[in-house]
Amino acid sequence: MSDLSVDGINAWCWSGPCIFKQSLFKNNKVLFLNESGLVEDIGSWNSAEHTKLWLYNLHYFDDLSSTSNSEREELHYSFINRWIDENPPFIGNGWEPYPLSLRLVNWVKWFSEKEKVEQKYLNSIAQQAGALSQQLEYHILGNHLFANAKALTFVGAYLKGDRANNFLNLGLKLLDREIKEQFLSDGAHFELSPMYHEILLWDLLELINLAETSQNEKLLKRLNNWRNIAENALYWLKTMVHPDGEISFFNDAAIGIAASPRDIFSYASKLKLDVSKPLSLLSTNKESGYSRVQNDNYTLLFDHANVGPDYLPGHAHADSLSFEMSVGSQRVFVNSGTSLYGVSPERLRQRETAAHNTVVVGGQSSSEVWSGFRVARRAYTKLLKSNECSVGVTLSASHNGYKRLTPKVTHTRTIDAHVNSCIITDNLSCKALAEFNLHIHPDIEVKQLDSTTIELSLPCNSKVLFNSTDACFVIESTWHPEFGAATPNKKIVIPFDSGKLVTTINIIKE
Repeated sequence: MSDLSVDGINAWCWSGPCIFKQSLFKNNKVLFLNESGLVEDIGSWNSAEHTKLWLYNLHYFDDLSSTSNSEREELHYSFINRWIDENPPFIGNGWEPYPLSLRLVNWVKWFSEKEKVEQKYLNSIAQQAGALSQQLEYHILGNHLFANAKALTFVGAYLKGDRANNFLNLGLKLLDREIKEQFLSDGAHFELSPMYHEILLWDLLELINLAETSQNEKLLKRLNNWRNIAENALYWLKTMVHPDGEISFFNDAAIGIAASPRDIFSYASKLKLDVSKPLSLLSTNKESGYSRVQNDNYTLLFDHANVGPDYLPGHAHADSLSFEMSVGSQRVFVNSGTSLYGVSPERLRQRETAAHNTVVVGGQSSSEVWSGFRVARRAYTKLLKSNECSVGVTLSASHNGYKRLTPKVTHTRTIDAHVNSCIITDNLSCKALAEFNLHIHPDIEVKQLDSTTIELSLPCNSKVLFNSTDACFVIESTWHPEFGAATPNKKIVIPFDSGKLVTTINIIKE
């Protein structure tokens, strides 16, 4: 037996939900991030024609966990064999720790359903897990290190023998530390991105399922703790979802990358987790820094969060004191979203303050976002008020991100949310050149009535009348609900220099 071989497998069969869209097709065709491609030869796995993120997706093998995966077993074997033959050990994107992690979980789940698995596949899984264990992403931490730990745990629970036991022990050691670190007391994932919260929560649900499916004693010892943390995380997700059923766009967030909220809540219910805790008129997640107001007419989500852990701001946007709003089930005010990673002017623009529904001062962003995943001087935010009374809700928060400017400016935003209206008051601690940006969902018809009033017509025939104490104007912009997608939309811009701006949103039902 070579040092790459393993002692066999534990006889359990994965039965978790398959949620991904088809991404592998006949004739070597593939589709990731709304961009198609061909895997024609060995060079295709690391082709310079595609972005790093696209190539990572090529190596994930998410199609093994797609909704129609049972229809393509022969194709899957073909791609798996090609990957083994055309990706020699430790060369290329496929051997980097993050794609290693996601692929290992997909392979383990897929092979666990087979009556018989050839030794070469088990040896490859063990070799890949060994490579992963030697390059854990301590330098990145966060969701990457969590993915590393999950993969080692899956491999260790599936394979038999001393090597498998070492993988399992290492994976669980990391999980014990990272679950405690990465999930806050109010349930949020600490990177404060609803999209990454979905990813990590799904990971946690799969670990719970793995414990119950494999009946591995080491996993079962952790099961109650995992279930408690998952229930907190489920409620936090519920507070961050729009009435249309999809996530809000704070920090790096887009639809279609992670499991949808609907899939997550469905999975949790099948695992007999409690998802029944109701939302109230006001929900404030104090540790993570997000509040939700939900009444009969609209839903408002308010960001009074910091950028995330000081040592891990990679997925942060300069969106301090931004908000999103739906009227009924229709999104009206939206942050710009995320359509790409990497280092480019467009990536930077999507992270800057002007791409969010908040105030820019002196032409600067509230936090100094730079490169693809970097933040220099950043805003720190303080929640001042979160009150509910008979006439509505008052939320107030401030941030110090503009104190690096001359003059030093503190931005305070107060939101008075009533049943039929919402009043937003922005106060700057001193006079400065500033502008309030509001991004409108592309399905909304925008009509300027006069210099301070804009009428927004919704597809459901309701209207929103927007009024400002200062003159406003409408310009063209883009909204990015998915990676690789840019949808034209409108943006309201309100310049002001008095140090105070009051805007009123009135809901008019037809």
